[in-house]
Amino acid sequence: MKRSSPWDEPVQNPDSSSNDIPLPITSIDLTSQDILIRRAEIYQEYMKQIPIPSQRGSVIPFNSWMGLGKSIKQLYGQPLHYLTNVILKQWDQLRLNSKDEYKPLDNLIHPTKAEATIWLMEEVHRQTSSHFQIAELWKLDPMYNCSVDAIFPTLEKHCETS
Repeated sequence: MKRSSPWDEPVQNPDSSSNDIPLPITSIDLTSQDILIRRAEIYQEYMKQIPIPSQRGSVIPFNSWMGLGKSIKQLYGQPLHYLTNVILKQWDQLRLNSKDEYKPLDNLIHPTKAEATIWLMEEVHRQTSSHFQIAELWKLDPMYNCSVDAIFPTLEKHCETS
């Protein structure tokens, strides 16, 4: 005689009478990839809600792209998108071993143009990036959290009155 496995048997509530209908065991098959995709989706939806500052009048001195990004975050109290942070880091790495590597970057690129470039790139990343693609990049980068800013501005809900 074949014995049934415990996971094949229906689950019964111990407080119920024997006349109750048994409940089948269900499993949720969540993978770490599913969780990463969900995190990326939440992250991207949050970033879409943060408005790009429209009033930018200060000239920010900077020595590196990442330094300018840090100053922008502090000045405007906003995070920069994961993808923007990654690109700023790459741009700094591209300067290594160049003849101007040790020159302050604001001597090479006007601070207003540099800031406008970052905000334009930020708007593209916030509004058009796929959370699936972000999740794929995060999967390849075990240190992705280092490029996700921990600044969380209060978002205002804009409600229309009728």
